[in-house]
Amino acid sequence: MNRLISLLARCLFKGEIEFKIYTMKKFTLSLSMLMLSLGTVFGQTSDQKIGLTVGVGLSDYYGDWNTSFFNTNKAYRTQVGIAGAYYLNPWFNLGLGLNYGAYGFHVPGVPGDGTNPIPATGFNSDMFTGTLQLRMKFNNGVILAEDAMVRPFIFGGGGVANFANNGAPGLDFSGNAGLGVDVMLNDNLGINYTGNYGYTTGDDRDLKADIAGGHDQYIIHTIGLTYLFGKTVDTDGDGVSDKKDKCPTTPKGVKVDQYGCALDTDGDGIADHLDDCPKIKGIEKFKGCPDTDGDGIKDSEDACPTVKGIASANGCPDADGDGIVDSLDACPDVAGIEKFKGCPDTDGDGIQDSEDECPTVKGPATLKGCPDTDGDGILDKADKCPTIAGVAANNGCPEIKESTKEVFRKALKGIQFESGKDIIKRSSNGILNNVAEIMKENPTYKLKIDGHTDAQGNDDKNMELSKKRATAVKNYLVSKGVEASRLTSFGYGETVPKATNDTSAGRAENRRVEFTVEF
Repeated sequence: MNRLISLLARCLFKGEIEFKIYTMKKFTLSLSMLMLSLGTVFGQTSDQKIGLTVGVGLSDYYGDWNTSFFNTNKAYRTQVGIAGAYYLNPWFNLGLGLNYGAYGFHVPGVPGDGTNPIPATGFNSDMFTGTLQLRMKFNNGVILAEDAMVRPFIFGGGGVANFANNGAPGLDFSGNAGLGVDVMLNDNLGINYTGNYGYTTGDDRDLKADIAGGHDQYIIHTIGLTYLFGKTVDTDGDGVSDKKDKCPTTPKGVKVDQYGCALDTDGDGIADHLDDCPKIKGIEKFKGCPDTDGDGIKDSEDACPTVKGIASANGCPDADGDGIVDSLDACPDVAGIEKFKGCPDTDGDGIQDSEDECPTVKGPATLKGCPDTDGDGILDKADKCPTIAGVAANNGCPEIKESTKEVFRKALKGIQFESGKDIIKRSSNGILNNVAEIMKENPTYKLKIDGHTDAQGNDDKNMELSKKRATAVKNYLVSKGVEASRLTSFGYGETVPKATNDTSAGRAENRRVEFTVEF
C-alpha cells in the first residue's frame, strides 16, 4: 500500500499521469453496465452477505513496450472500478470486479537539432475489464476473527479485457489473480485496496506482438470504499450479533461482555444484574453476596464474617451454646449465664462454679456456696448427720451422752450366749433393757449391731454363729419396743478380732456384740 501511494505521489508531481477525458455518454454507458452487473457480488459475513466496493486507481502495463511492473519512470493510466462481494462461507466469497479506464505506454519524442526530430511513440487505449473471482478470506474465524477490523484476502479467477480506440481494438480473455484488504471503519463501511493481475490471451493490443513481453499483461491497483449491505441480527439488542452471542436472550438493558453474556464482574457465576454484591464474589443462596466463613449467614448480616458462628449469635461462634458469643464468654467451652460473663452457676445459688466450693449443691455465699442443712455450723459435705444438728466432735451428728456410751461399753462384755448357740443368757437382759430404753428415749438414733466370735472352730460356722447372735440381739430389742427399721445386724465371725486368740482372755474379749449409734 505504501509503495502504491509513493507511485501515485511521484507520478502526480512529475506530471506524468495522462488523464483522459471521456464523454458523458461513454461514462453513463459504462456505469450502467457496472450497475447491471451487481446481481452477482460477494460479501463478508453471514449477517452481511453482500458488499459493494467503489474505487479509483491506476493500470500498470506490461508487454512489448515495457517488461517490468512497478516502474516509476513510466506513465500510469487512470481507472475507475466497482466490485461486489457475496458470502459463501467463512473461508470463501464469490466476487465480480469491473474496471474502466485507460491502458497504454508512452515513449517521449526527441526534438533533435531541428532537422531530424524523433517523434513520440507508444499506444493508449480505452480499457474495460471484468473478472469473476473466488476469494479466500483470512478473516475466517480461524486465522482472524470473522468480524476483524482488518480483513485481508487473496483471489483468483478469469475474465475479459476489452480494448478500444488508439491501439489494436478487440476482446481478449484473461486469467486473474491478486490480493486485497478491507479496513473496516465501522460495521458497514471500510477502506479497500485491491491489486488485480491480469494475463490476456492477446499479444497485439499494444501494437506489437511476439517481440519481448509475451502476451499483454497488467495490474490494476484500486483504492476505494467498501460498503456491506445487511444488518447484523441482534435479537436481544445487546450490541452483539446473534452469530457471536453465546447468550442471545439476555434481558434488555443489561451490560454484556464481548460474547453477549451478562457481565459478571466478580466472577462468581452470577450475572451483575442478578447479583446483589456485583463486585464481591458470593453464592447463589445470597444472590451473589458472600458468606466468607460458610456458616449460612451472609457477611452483611454476620457480626463475625470470618469465623463460623450460629444465627442466634448473629453469626458469631458460641461453642458452649449458652447464647454468649465466644469473644465475650469468659468460659467459652462451658455453658454459663450472662451474669457471670458466660461462666456457669450449676446449682443456681448465685455463686459461679469457679468460686463455689460446692458447685453442684446450693449453698449460701457465707459458706462459699456449700449447704449446712441442719444449721449446726458443719457443712453438709463434712457432716455425717447433715439433716440433724450435731457437734463437730461427733462429725456433725448429735452428741452421745456419756451414760449411753457407758451402757454400750458394758454391752461388749455383758451380753452372754449359751456356748455355741445364739440363745441369749438371762443374765444379759438387764444390759439389753438399758439399750432399749436409750433407743426409745432418742428417736433419732439408729443402732448397728455387730456380732463377733473367737477363732476356735470352723470359720464358716463361726461366721454363721456371729450373724445369728447379732440377729438375736436385734429381735430382743424389737420385743422391747424398738422399731425394727432403726436396727441393723451384721455378723463378722472371727474376721475382726480385738485381741489375740492364743489366750483364753483374748478369746473371751473377741466373743462380743458391739453397738454403734447411727443417724
